[in-house]
Amino acid sequence: MSFVADLRVVLRGRDFRRLFGTRLVSQFSDGIFQFGVTGFAFFSPESQTTALEVAAGLAVLLLPYSILGPFVGVFIDRWSRRQILMVAPIVRGALLLVAAGLVVADVPDPAFYAAALAVLGVNRFFLAALGASLPHVVPADRLMAANAVTPTSGTVVTFVGAGVGFLLREVLGGDDVGVGLLLATSGVMFGLSALVARTMGRDLLGPSYDAARPKAREALRNVVVGLADGAKHLAGHRIAAATMGAMAAHRFFYGMATAIGIILYRYYFTDGDPDAALRGISLVVATSGFGYFLAVIITPYATEWFGIERWVPIALSVAGVLSAVLVAPFQEWGLPVAGFVLGVAGQSVKICADTTVQRDVEDIYLGRAFSIYDMLFNGMYVLAAALSAVILPPNGKSYLALMIITAGYFASAFAYRMITMSSRAKVV
Repeated sequence: MSFVADLRVVLRGRDFRRLFGTRLVSQFSDGIFQFGVTGFAFFSPESQTTALEVAAGLAVLLLPYSILGPFVGVFIDRWSRRQILMVAPIVRGALLLVAAGLVVADVPDPAFYAAALAVLGVNRFFLAALGASLPHVVPADRLMAANAVTPTSGTVVTFVGAGVGFLLREVLGGDDVGVGLLLATSGVMFGLSALVARTMGRDLLGPSYDAARPKAREALRNVVVGLADGAKHLAGHRIAAATMGAMAAHRFFYGMATAIGIILYRYYFTDGDPDAALRGISLVVATSGFGYFLAVIITPYATEWFGIERWVPIALSVAGVLSAVLVAPFQEWGLPVAGFVLGVAGQSVKICADTTVQRDVEDIYLGRAFSIYDMLFNGMYVLAAALSAVILPPNGKSYLALMIITAGYFASAFAYRMITMSSRAKVV
């Protein structure tokens, strides 16, 4: 099915439209927020960004996702997911207004990052609830179509929000007042998504009732056991687990590519001009966003033609080949094109991972499954940035890093294909 046809089919459901609207409004706001924080952390005139500082900044902003993941799963499998989607945006909007005030008041950076961490912690509940809610508003036979137009459309809208953030920064300036206004705008926009979520029934999005499920307090005391139980359940669904692993592998190599791109633009292409560097990396973000959108269109066709088990290694292999070809000359033109390629490949893999997890994992485990998913999604990205901090030179030009990315994509494609072929053979 085409993107337009997929969208037309899933939009017939009233409840789906409301969940979809909640996602789009919130992720548009998230794009503005991410652009504001990125510009403040890596491209402010007073900062001297190194690979180590990139790794540290990404760790501060993303590791809380991994730390909170197991706890989030406990509550996502117990609390009304509709209530999470309604309350979280209000809390996050208020926190963003606080963060904006801290920036304008020129408080020390640690205070700002503490507020940003709180924002991201609340967002963890929100995004996990969105992922676990989708099967409740879409028939099982339409999950692939829904995953082609919902999380991916949300990601594209995030890129649009980042573009709006870029335009606002050009108008408002990159000083503390300009950054504060960006964050305040994001906070107000995010709060609006609560109004959309409020139109859905309290019990519509689950979780399903399970009389044997322990109370939340007891579950929190045994959170590690619960996480292990979720991992064990995933291990019994090898294709879903392998596809999640392919997504994690992509995030690792994409994280390395991100660190390389930031340092190259900061010091190799622009001679240390932060404004020129930010414009350059914004172009890469824009082309990557277009790649994400294209993945929405081609993935349903590709998976129908090849199947998920073939399309995932194809996407990983193409990412490995073209990233090497495009980046190896270390010319500025190559990075936006490479961003486009990695956008297509990465989002294609993510659509497949979303679908296999939602299709194969039982509903009472979905919250924990998506918590593990998010731990991998963000943890691998930060781990890659940490490796980049060790191997990247000050100007970012590293053939060793490029070799690791290329070889890693190929190895991941091969491993995924072997696991899925073995699983299919056992079923037969």
